[in-house]
Amino acid sequence: MERDRYQSPLSSRYASKEMASLFSTANRFRTWRKLWLNLALAEKELGLPITDEAIEQMRVNLDLTPEQMAIAEEEEKKRRHDVMAHVHTFGQVAPAAAGIIHLGATSCYVTDNADLIFLRTGLTYLLKSLAVLISRLSTFAAEYRALPTLGFTHFQPAQLTTVGKRATLWIQDLLWDLRNIKRARDDLGFRGVKGTTGTQASFLALFDGDHDKVEQLDELVTKLSGFKYAYPVTGQTYSRKIDIDVLAPLASLGATTHKIATDLRLLANLKEIEEPFESTQIGSSAMAYKRNPMRCERVCSLSRLLMTWHQNALGTASVQWFERTLDDSANRRVVLPEAFLSADIVLSTLRNVSEGLVVYPKVIERHILQELPFMATENLIMALVKKGGDRQEAHERIRVLSHEAAHQVKQLGLENDLIERVRGDAYFDPIKDDLERLLDPATFIGRAPEQVDRFLREWVSPALADAEFQGVLAQAEMVELNV
Repeated sequence: MERDRYQSPLSSRYASKEMASLFSTANRFRTWRKLWLNLALAEKELGLPITDEAIEQMRVNLDLTPEQMAIAEEEEKKRRHDVMAHVHTFGQVAPAAAGIIHLGATSCYVTDNADLIFLRTGLTYLLKSLAVLISRLSTFAAEYRALPTLGFTHFQPAQLTTVGKRATLWIQDLLWDLRNIKRARDDLGFRGVKGTTGTQASFLALFDGDHDKVEQLDELVTKLSGFKYAYPVTGQTYSRKIDIDVLAPLASLGATTHKIATDLRLLANLKEIEEPFESTQIGSSAMAYKRNPMRCERVCSLSRLLMTWHQNALGTASVQWFERTLDDSANRRVVLPEAFLSADIVLSTLRNVSEGLVVYPKVIERHILQELPFMATENLIMALVKKGGDRQEAHERIRVLSHEAAHQVKQLGLENDLIERVRGDAYFDPIKDDLERLLDPATFIGRAPEQVDRFLREWVSPALADAEFQGVLAQAEMVELNV
Protein backbone atom coordinates (compact mmCIF):
# COMPACT_ATOMS: atom_id res chain seq x y z
CA MET A 1 0.00 0.00 0.00
CA GLU A 2 1.25 3.46 -0.86
CA ARG A 3 1.15 5.37 2.42
CA ASP A 4 1.78 8.76 0.87
CA ARG A 5 -1.24 8.70 -1.46
CA TYR A 6 -4.94 8.72 -0.69
CA GLN A 7 -6.49 5.27 -0.56
CA SER A 8 -10.23 4.70 -0.44
CA PRO A 9 -10.96 3.41 3.07
CA LEU A 10 -13.63 1.21 1.54
CA SER A 11 -10.99 -0.94 -0.12
CA SER A 12 -7.96 -0.32 2.10
CA ARG A 13 -9.72 -0.54 5.47
CA TYR A 14 -13.06 -2.34 5.38
CA ALA A 15 -13.90 -4.36 2.26
CA SER A 16 -13.51 -8.10 1.74
CA LYS A 17 -10.58 -9.24 -0.36
CA GLU A 18 -13.05 -10.84 -2.76
CA MET A 19 -14.95 -7.64 -3.55
CA ALA A 20 -11.87 -5.41 -3.54
CA SER A 21 -10.19 -7.77 -6.01
CA LEU A 22 -13.22 -7.79 -8.32
CA PHE A 23 -12.91 -4.06 -8.97
CA SER A 24 -9.11 -3.98 -9.02
CA THR A 25 -7.22 -2.69 -12.06
CA ALA A 26 -5.55 -6.09 -12.45
CA ASN A 27 -8.91 -7.81 -12.78
CA ARG A 28 -10.30 -5.08 -15.04
CA PHE A 29 -7.48 -5.35 -17.55
CA ARG A 30 -7.43 -9.15 -17.42
CA THR A 31 -11.15 -9.08 -18.22
CA TRP A 32 -10.49 -6.79 -21.19
CA ARG A 33 -7.96 -9.27 -22.52
CA LYS A 34 -10.41 -12.14 -22.04
CA LEU A 35 -13.03 -10.18 -23.99
CA TRP A 36 -10.55 -9.57 -26.80
CA LEU A 37 -9.77 -13.28 -26.82
CA ASN A 38 -13.49 -14.13 -27.00
CA LEU A 39 -13.95 -11.73 -29.89
CA ALA A 40 -11.02 -13.26 -31.77
CA LEU A 41 -12.29 -16.80 -31.12
CA ALA A 42 -15.73 -15.93 -32.47
CA GLU A 43 -14.35 -14.06 -35.50
CA LYS A 44 -12.05 -16.98 -36.31
CA GLU A 45 -14.92 -19.46 -36.03
CA LEU A 46 -16.94 -17.36 -38.47
CA GLY A 47 -14.17 -17.37 -41.05
CA LEU A 48 -11.93 -14.38 -40.47
CA PRO A 49 -8.21 -15.11 -41.07
CA ILE A 50 -7.02 -15.35 -37.46
CA THR A 51 -4.27 -17.89 -36.76
CA ASP A 52 -4.11 -20.50 -34.02
CA GLU A 53 -0.83 -18.92 -32.95
CA ALA A 54 -2.55 -15.57 -32.39
CA ILE A 55 -5.26 -17.21 -30.32
CA GLU A 56 -2.73 -19.13 -28.21
CA GLN A 57 -0.56 -16.08 -27.56
CA MET A 58 -3.60 -14.19 -26.36
CA ARG A 59 -4.75 -17.08 -24.20
CA VAL A 60 -1.45 -17.47 -22.32
CA ASN A 61 -1.06 -13.74 -21.69
CA LEU A 62 -4.36 -12.85 -20.06
CA ASP A 63 -2.67 -11.80 -16.81
CA LEU A 64 -0.65 -8.61 -16.89
CA THR A 65 2.78 -8.55 -15.31
CA PRO A 66 3.93 -5.44 -13.41
CA GLU A 67 6.10 -4.62 -16.40
CA GLN A 68 3.10 -4.72 -18.73
CA MET A 69 1.09 -2.55 -16.35
CA ALA A 70 3.89 0.01 -16.44
CA ILE A 71 4.00 -0.08 -20.25
CA ALA A 72 0.22 0.43 -20.42
CA GLU A 73 0.43 3.40 -18.07
CA GLU A 74 3.08 5.03 -20.23
CA GLU A 75 1.09 4.33 -23.38
CA GLU A 76 -2.01 5.91 -21.86
CA LYS A 77 -0.06 9.07 -21.04
CA LYS A 78 0.94 9.32 -24.69
CA ARG A 79 -2.34 8.28 -26.30
CA ARG A 80 -4.80 9.70 -23.73
CA HIS A 81 -6.84 6.56 -24.33
CA ASP A 82 -6.82 3.70 -21.86
CA VAL A 83 -8.27 1.06 -24.17
CA MET A 84 -5.84 1.72 -27.02
CA ALA A 85 -2.97 1.77 -24.54
CA HIS A 86 -3.92 -1.76 -23.52
CA VAL A 87 -4.46 -2.90 -27.10
CA HIS A 88 -0.88 -1.83 -27.81
CA THR A 89 0.44 -3.48 -24.61
CA PHE A 90 -1.39 -6.74 -25.30
CA GLY A 91 0.02 -6.79 -28.83
CA GLN A 92 3.58 -6.65 -27.46
CA VAL A 93 3.19 -9.97 -25.61
CA ALA A 94 0.94 -11.51 -28.29
CA PRO A 95 2.65 -10.26 -31.49
CA ALA A 96 0.93 -12.81 -33.71
CA ALA A 97 -2.38 -11.26 -32.62
CA ALA A 98 -1.30 -7.62 -32.66
CA GLY A 99 -3.09 -6.94 -35.94
CA ILE A 100 -6.44 -8.47 -34.95
CA ILE A 101 -6.83 -7.49 -31.29
CA HIS A 102 -9.99 -5.35 -30.95
CA LEU A 103 -10.86 -6.05 -34.60
CA GLY A 104 -14.07 -4.22 -35.52
CA ALA A 105 -14.71 -3.20 -31.93
CA THR A 106 -15.09 0.13 -30.18
CA SER A 107 -13.77 0.88 -26.70
CA CYS A 108 -17.11 0.12 -25.08
CA TYR A 109 -16.81 -3.43 -26.30
CA VAL A 110 -14.34 -4.02 -23.47
CA THR A 111 -15.29 -1.29 -20.98
CA ASP A 112 -19.05 -1.88 -20.96
CA ASN A 113 -18.98 -5.64 -21.30
CA ALA A 114 -16.41 -5.81 -18.50
CA ASP A 115 -18.62 -3.65 -16.30
CA LEU A 116 -21.54 -5.98 -16.88
CA ILE A 117 -19.36 -8.92 -15.87
CA PHE A 118 -18.30 -7.08 -12.72
CA LEU A 119 -21.87 -6.13 -11.87
CA ARG A 120 -23.08 -9.69 -12.24
CA THR A 121 -20.20 -11.13 -10.23
CA GLY A 122 -20.51 -8.46 -7.55
CA LEU A 123 -24.23 -9.13 -7.16
CA THR A 124 -23.45 -12.82 -6.77
CA TYR A 125 -20.97 -12.06 -3.99
CA LEU A 126 -23.56 -9.90 -2.23
CA LEU A 127 -26.26 -12.55 -2.55
CA LYS A 128 -24.04 -15.12 -0.86
CA SER A 129 -23.15 -12.79 2.00
CA LEU A 130 -26.78 -11.77 2.40
CA ALA A 131 -27.91 -15.39 2.55
CA VAL A 132 -25.45 -16.06 5.38
CA LEU A 133 -26.66 -12.98 7.27
CA ILE A 134 -30.26 -14.17 6.95
CA SER A 135 -29.24 -17.60 8.18
CA ARG A 136 -27.42 -16.16 11.21
CA LEU A 137 -30.33 -13.93 12.19
CA SER A 138 -32.76 -16.82 11.68
CA THR A 139 -30.81 -18.91 14.19
CA PHE A 140 -31.03 -15.97 16.59
CA ALA A 141 -34.78 -15.61 15.99
CA ALA A 142 -35.38 -19.30 16.63
CA GLU A 143 -33.38 -19.22 19.87
CA TYR A 144 -35.30 -16.26 21.26
CA ARG A 145 -38.66 -17.02 19.65
CA ALA A 146 -40.51 -16.97 23.00
CA LEU A 147 -38.45 -14.54 25.11
CA PRO A 148 -40.88 -11.71 25.96
CA THR A 149 -39.66 -8.15 25.50
CA LEU A 150 -41.22 -4.72 25.43
CA GLY A 151 -42.48 -3.73 22.05
CA PHE A 152 -42.00 -0.10 21.08
CA THR A 153 -44.09 2.22 18.97
CA HIS A 154 -42.76 5.79 18.64
CA PHE A 155 -39.95 4.43 20.88
CA GLN A 156 -42.51 4.37 23.67
CA PRO A 157 -43.26 1.11 25.52
CA ALA A 158 -46.06 -0.79 23.80
CA GLN A 159 -47.58 -4.27 23.87
CA LEU A 160 -45.09 -7.05 24.43
CA THR A 161 -43.49 -8.96 21.59
CA THR A 162 -40.55 -11.39 21.70
CA VAL A 163 -36.89 -10.91 20.92
CA GLY A 164 -37.17 -13.52 18.17
CA LYS A 165 -40.28 -11.95 16.63
CA ARG A 166 -38.52 -8.59 16.41
CA ALA A 167 -35.64 -10.29 14.58
CA THR A 168 -38.09 -11.67 12.00
CA LEU A 169 -38.96 -8.08 11.05
CA TRP A 170 -35.30 -7.57 10.15
CA ILE A 171 -35.11 -10.88 8.31
CA GLN A 172 -38.24 -10.21 6.25
CA ASP A 173 -36.74 -6.98 4.92
CA LEU A 174 -33.52 -8.85 4.12
CA LEU A 175 -35.49 -11.52 2.25
CA TRP A 176 -36.95 -8.81 0.05
CA ASP A 177 -33.44 -7.50 -0.54
CA LEU A 178 -32.35 -11.02 -1.47
CA ARG A 179 -35.21 -11.23 -3.97
CA ASN A 180 -34.52 -7.80 -5.44
CA ILE A 181 -30.78 -8.30 -5.82
CA LYS A 182 -31.29 -11.72 -7.37
CA ARG A 183 -33.79 -10.28 -9.84
CA ALA A 184 -31.33 -7.56 -10.83
CA ARG A 185 -28.51 -10.10 -11.21
CA ASP A 186 -30.52 -12.60 -13.22
CA ASP A 187 -31.90 -9.88 -15.49
CA LEU A 188 -28.47 -8.62 -16.54
CA GLY A 189 -27.61 -9.04 -20.19
CA PHE A 190 -24.49 -8.44 -22.24
CA ARG A 191 -23.71 -5.47 -24.45
CA GLY A 192 -22.13 -7.80 -26.98
CA VAL A 193 -20.55 -6.58 -30.22
CA LYS A 194 -22.49 -3.55 -31.42
CA GLY A 195 -19.89 -1.18 -32.87
CA THR A 196 -19.36 2.51 -32.46
CA THR A 197 -22.96 3.71 -32.45
CA GLY A 198 -24.67 0.37 -31.97
CA THR A 199 -25.33 -0.33 -35.66
CA GLN A 200 -22.69 -3.08 -36.05
CA ALA A 201 -21.54 -1.37 -39.23
CA SER A 202 -17.86 -2.25 -38.71
CA PHE A 203 -18.67 -5.93 -38.26
CA LEU A 204 -20.94 -5.91 -41.28
CA ALA A 205 -17.97 -4.60 -43.27
CA LEU A 206 -15.69 -7.30 -41.82
CA PHE A 207 -18.09 -10.02 -43.00
CA ASP A 208 -18.73 -8.49 -46.42
CA GLY A 209 -22.32 -7.55 -45.73
CA ASP A 210 -23.30 -10.94 -44.27
CA HIS A 211 -25.95 -9.99 -41.69
CA ASP A 212 -26.33 -13.55 -40.42
CA LYS A 213 -22.65 -13.76 -39.53
CA VAL A 214 -22.81 -10.47 -37.65
CA GLU A 215 -25.72 -11.79 -35.59
CA GLN A 216 -23.88 -15.07 -35.02
CA LEU A 217 -20.82 -13.11 -33.87
CA ASP A 218 -22.87 -11.26 -31.28
CA GLU A 219 -24.36 -14.53 -30.05
CA LEU A 220 -21.01 -16.35 -29.95
CA VAL A 221 -19.20 -13.66 -27.99
CA THR A 222 -22.13 -13.40 -25.59
CA LYS A 223 -22.05 -17.14 -24.99
CA LEU A 224 -18.25 -17.24 -24.62
CA SER A 225 -18.52 -14.48 -22.02
CA GLY A 226 -21.01 -16.47 -19.96
CA PHE A 227 -24.23 -14.55 -20.63
CA LYS A 228 -27.54 -15.97 -21.79
CA TYR A 229 -28.45 -13.00 -23.95
CA ALA A 230 -27.23 -9.67 -25.27
CA TYR A 231 -29.26 -6.48 -25.21
CA PRO A 232 -31.04 -6.34 -28.57
CA VAL A 233 -30.15 -2.70 -29.24
CA THR A 234 -27.58 -0.32 -27.78
CA GLY A 235 -25.95 2.95 -28.63
CA GLN A 236 -22.23 2.96 -28.20
CA THR A 237 -22.82 1.98 -24.56
CA TYR A 238 -25.38 -0.22 -22.90
CA SER A 239 -28.19 1.91 -21.52
CA ARG A 240 -27.24 3.49 -18.22
CA LYS A 241 -30.68 2.55 -16.96
CA ILE A 242 -29.08 -0.82 -16.29
CA ASP A 243 -26.92 0.84 -13.64
CA ILE A 244 -30.10 2.24 -12.10
CA ASP A 245 -31.62 -1.24 -11.99
CA VAL A 246 -28.51 -2.60 -10.27
CA LEU A 247 -27.99 0.17 -7.75
CA ALA A 248 -31.68 0.44 -6.76
CA PRO A 249 -31.74 -2.86 -4.81
CA LEU A 250 -28.38 -1.98 -3.26
CA ALA A 251 -29.82 1.33 -2.04
CA SER A 252 -32.83 -0.55 -0.70
CA LEU A 253 -30.46 -2.93 1.09
CA GLY A 254 -28.82 0.13 2.64
CA ALA A 255 -32.16 1.21 4.07
CA THR A 256 -32.64 -2.25 5.57
CA THR A 257 -29.22 -2.49 7.14
CA HIS A 258 -29.49 1.04 8.52
CA LYS A 259 -32.79 0.17 10.21
CA ILE A 260 -31.42 -3.06 11.71
CA ALA A 261 -28.25 -1.41 12.99
CA THR A 262 -30.27 1.49 14.42
CA ASP A 263 -32.54 -0.92 16.30
CA LEU A 264 -29.48 -2.63 17.75
CA ARG A 265 -27.97 0.71 18.76
CA LEU A 266 -31.16 1.60 20.61
CA LEU A 267 -31.22 -1.81 22.28
CA ALA A 268 -27.60 -1.29 23.33
CA ASN A 269 -28.64 1.96 25.00
CA LEU A 270 -31.34 0.01 26.85
CA LYS A 271 -28.69 -2.60 27.74
CA GLU A 272 -30.98 -5.35 26.47
CA ILE A 273 -28.88 -6.54 23.52
CA GLU A 274 -25.30 -5.70 22.59
CA GLU A 275 -23.08 -6.30 19.60
CA PRO A 276 -19.85 -8.29 20.14
CA PHE A 277 -17.22 -6.58 22.28
CA GLU A 278 -13.73 -8.06 22.51
CA SER A 279 -11.91 -8.28 25.83
CA THR A 280 -9.24 -5.83 24.67
CA GLN A 281 -11.58 -3.49 22.79
CA ILE A 282 -11.73 0.17 23.87
CA GLY A 283 -15.13 1.83 23.77
CA SER A 284 -13.97 5.37 24.46
CA SER A 285 -10.57 7.06 24.74
CA ALA A 286 -11.82 8.98 27.79
CA MET A 287 -14.65 6.97 29.36
CA ALA A 288 -13.20 3.55 30.13
CA TYR A 289 -16.53 1.99 31.07
CA LYS A 290 -18.17 2.58 27.68
CA ARG A 291 -19.18 -0.17 25.27
CA ASN A 292 -20.02 1.85 22.18
CA PRO A 293 -21.89 0.00 19.39
CA MET A 294 -19.17 0.91 16.89
CA ARG A 295 -19.94 -1.92 14.46
CA CYS A 296 -23.59 -0.91 14.14
CA GLU A 297 -22.55 2.72 13.89
CA ARG A 298 -20.29 1.77 10.98
CA VAL A 299 -23.18 -0.05 9.33
CA CYS A 300 -25.36 3.06 9.66
CA SER A 301 -22.57 5.30 8.39
CA LEU A 302 -21.89 3.28 5.25
CA SER A 303 -25.55 2.42 4.70
CA ARG A 304 -26.27 6.12 4.31
CA LEU A 305 -23.49 6.27 1.72
CA LEU A 306 -24.86 3.19 -0.05
CA MET A 307 -28.29 4.76 -0.39
CA THR A 308 -26.87 7.79 -2.21
CA TRP A 309 -25.22 5.95 -5.13
CA HIS A 310 -28.59 5.17 -6.70
CA GLN A 311 -29.41 8.86 -7.04
CA ASN A 312 -26.12 9.33 -8.88
CA ALA A 313 -27.00 6.59 -11.37
CA LEU A 314 -30.35 8.28 -12.06
CA GLY A 315 -28.58 11.51 -12.85
CA THR A 316 -26.07 9.83 -15.15
CA ALA A 317 -28.70 7.95 -17.14
CA SER A 318 -30.75 11.08 -17.64
CA VAL A 319 -27.99 13.01 -19.45
CA GLN A 320 -26.70 10.40 -21.91
CA TRP A 321 -27.09 12.28 -25.19
CA PHE A 322 -28.17 10.25 -28.20
CA GLU A 323 -25.82 7.27 -28.76
CA ARG A 324 -23.39 8.28 -25.99
CA THR A 325 -21.55 11.03 -24.15
CA LEU A 326 -18.40 10.64 -22.09
CA ASP A 327 -19.54 12.49 -18.99
CA ASP A 328 -20.55 9.15 -17.49
CA SER A 329 -17.08 7.63 -17.58
CA ALA A 330 -15.17 9.23 -14.72
CA ASN A 331 -18.35 9.21 -12.63
CA ARG A 332 -18.99 5.48 -13.08
CA ARG A 333 -15.36 4.61 -12.30
CA VAL A 334 -16.15 5.82 -8.79
CA VAL A 335 -19.84 5.02 -8.34
CA LEU A 336 -20.01 1.37 -9.39
CA PRO A 337 -17.04 0.04 -7.39
CA GLU A 338 -17.81 2.18 -4.35
CA ALA A 339 -21.47 1.10 -4.32
CA PHE A 340 -20.51 -2.56 -4.33
CA LEU A 341 -17.76 -2.07 -1.76
CA SER A 342 -20.21 -0.19 0.48
CA ALA A 343 -22.77 -2.99 0.22
CA ASP A 344 -20.11 -5.61 0.82
CA ILE A 345 -18.92 -3.86 3.98
CA VAL A 346 -22.34 -3.30 5.55
CA LEU A 347 -23.20 -6.95 4.99
CA SER A 348 -19.94 -8.32 6.38
CA THR A 349 -20.09 -5.99 9.37
CA LEU A 350 -23.70 -6.88 10.12
CA ARG A 351 -22.81 -10.55 9.74
CA ASN A 352 -20.08 -10.10 12.33
CA VAL A 353 -22.61 -8.45 14.65
CA SER A 354 -25.19 -11.20 14.12
CA GLU A 355 -22.62 -13.88 14.96
CA GLY A 356 -21.95 -12.44 18.40
CA LEU A 357 -25.11 -10.76 19.65
CA VAL A 358 -25.37 -10.76 23.45
CA VAL A 359 -28.84 -10.81 25.02
CA TYR A 360 -29.47 -9.80 28.63
CA PRO A 361 -32.77 -11.48 29.67
CA LYS A 362 -32.71 -10.05 33.21
CA VAL A 363 -32.50 -6.49 31.92
CA ILE A 364 -35.31 -7.22 29.47
CA GLU A 365 -37.38 -8.69 32.29
CA ARG A 366 -36.79 -5.66 34.51
CA HIS A 367 -37.98 -3.33 31.77
CA ILE A 368 -41.07 -5.46 31.26
CA LEU A 369 -41.92 -5.40 34.97
CA GLN A 370 -41.62 -1.62 35.02
CA GLU A 371 -44.31 -1.29 32.35
CA LEU A 372 -46.38 -4.47 32.63
CA PRO A 373 -48.64 -3.33 35.49
CA PHE A 374 -50.04 -0.55 33.29
CA MET A 375 -50.40 -2.93 30.33
CA ALA A 376 -52.21 -5.47 32.51
CA THR A 377 -54.98 -3.12 33.61
CA GLU A 378 -57.39 -4.36 30.93
CA ASN A 379 -56.74 -7.96 32.00
CA LEU A 380 -57.45 -7.02 35.62
CA ILE A 381 -60.72 -5.35 34.66
CA MET A 382 -61.85 -8.37 32.64
CA ALA A 383 -60.93 -10.74 35.46
CA LEU A 384 -62.98 -8.69 37.94
CA VAL A 385 -65.98 -8.69 35.63
CA LYS A 386 -65.76 -12.47 35.32
CA LYS A 387 -65.91 -12.65 39.12
CA GLY A 388 -69.11 -10.59 39.18
CA GLY A 389 -67.67 -7.06 39.30
CA ASP A 390 -68.97 -3.99 37.50
CA ARG A 391 -66.87 -3.00 34.49
CA GLN A 392 -67.24 0.75 34.94
CA GLU A 393 -66.47 0.67 38.65
CA ALA A 394 -63.46 -1.59 38.06
CA HIS A 395 -62.20 0.76 35.39
CA GLU A 396 -62.46 3.77 37.72
CA ARG A 397 -60.66 1.97 40.56
CA ILE A 398 -57.83 0.94 38.22
CA ARG A 399 -57.66 4.43 36.74
CA VAL A 400 -57.15 6.05 40.15
CA LEU A 401 -54.50 3.57 41.24
CA SER A 402 -52.71 3.84 37.88
CA HIS A 403 -52.43 7.62 38.21
CA GLU A 404 -51.06 7.24 41.73
CA ALA A 405 -48.47 4.74 40.51
CA ALA A 406 -47.56 6.95 37.57
CA HIS A 407 -46.92 9.80 40.02
CA GLN A 408 -44.50 7.57 41.91
CA VAL A 409 -42.61 6.79 38.67
CA LYS A 410 -42.61 10.15 36.91
CA GLN A 411 -42.52 12.66 39.77
CA LEU A 412 -40.62 10.78 42.47
CA GLY A 413 -38.41 8.52 40.34
CA LEU A 414 -39.58 5.41 42.17
CA GLU A 415 -40.54 1.97 40.89
CA ASN A 416 -43.98 1.21 39.48
CA ASP A 417 -46.01 0.05 42.52
CA LEU A 418 -49.39 -0.38 40.85
CA ILE A 419 -49.64 -4.08 41.71
CA GLU A 420 -48.78 -3.40 45.36
CA ARG A 421 -51.59 -0.83 45.39
CA VAL A 422 -53.96 -3.40 43.87
CA ARG A 423 -52.94 -5.96 46.49
CA GLY A 424 -53.63 -3.40 49.23
CA ASP A 425 -57.13 -2.54 48.02
CA ALA A 426 -59.88 -4.83 49.28
CA TYR A 427 -61.91 -4.15 46.14
CA PHE A 428 -59.57 -6.46 44.23
CA ASP A 429 -59.82 -9.37 46.72
CA PRO A 430 -61.68 -11.61 44.19
CA ILE A 431 -58.70 -11.67 41.79
CA LYS A 432 -55.69 -11.41 44.10
CA ASP A 433 -54.96 -15.13 43.85
CA ASP A 434 -54.90 -14.75 40.04
CA LEU A 435 -52.52 -11.80 39.90
CA GLU A 436 -49.39 -13.85 39.18
CA ARG A 437 -51.10 -15.53 36.24
CA LEU A 438 -52.59 -12.28 34.98
CA LEU A 439 -49.12 -10.66 35.08
CA ASP A 440 -47.18 -13.47 33.41
CA PRO A 441 -45.33 -11.81 30.48
CA ALA A 442 -45.78 -14.95 28.39
CA THR A 443 -49.52 -14.28 28.29
CA PHE A 444 -48.96 -10.89 26.65
CA ILE A 445 -46.97 -11.96 23.57
CA GLY A 446 -49.87 -13.26 21.52
CA ARG A 447 -48.79 -15.59 18.71
CA ALA A 448 -45.26 -14.21 18.44
CA PRO A 449 -43.48 -17.58 18.97
CA GLU A 450 -45.77 -19.32 16.51
CA GLN A 451 -45.29 -16.51 14.00
CA VAL A 452 -41.52 -16.95 14.28
CA ASP A 453 -41.79 -20.69 13.68
CA ARG A 454 -44.06 -20.34 10.68
CA PHE A 455 -42.04 -17.51 9.16
CA LEU A 456 -38.78 -19.44 9.41
CA ARG A 457 -40.39 -22.60 8.07
CA GLU A 458 -42.44 -21.18 5.22
CA TRP A 459 -40.40 -18.17 4.11
CA VAL A 460 -36.79 -18.34 5.20
CA SER A 461 -36.12 -22.03 4.66
CA PRO A 462 -37.42 -22.05 1.04
CA ALA A 463 -35.44 -18.90 0.21
CA LEU A 464 -32.20 -20.36 1.55
CA ALA A 465 -32.89 -23.78 -0.01
CA ASP A 466 -31.79 -22.37 -3.36
CA ALA A 467 -28.88 -24.49 -4.58
CA GLU A 468 -26.86 -21.31 -5.07
CA PHE A 469 -26.87 -20.69 -1.33
CA GLN A 470 -26.56 -24.19 0.08
CA GLY A 471 -22.83 -24.50 -0.52
CA VAL A 472 -21.95 -21.12 0.92
CA LEU A 473 -24.13 -21.70 3.99
CA ALA A 474 -22.43 -25.01 4.65
CA GLN A 475 -18.96 -23.49 4.39
CA ALA A 476 -19.55 -20.00 5.83
CA GLU A 477 -17.13 -19.13 8.59
CA MET A 478 -17.36 -16.41 11.20
CA VAL A 479 -16.56 -12.98 9.83
CA GLU A 480 -13.45 -11.33 11.23
CA LEU A 481 -13.31 -7.60 10.69
CA ASN A 482 -10.03 -5.89 9.80
CA VAL A 483 -10.76 -3.01 12.17
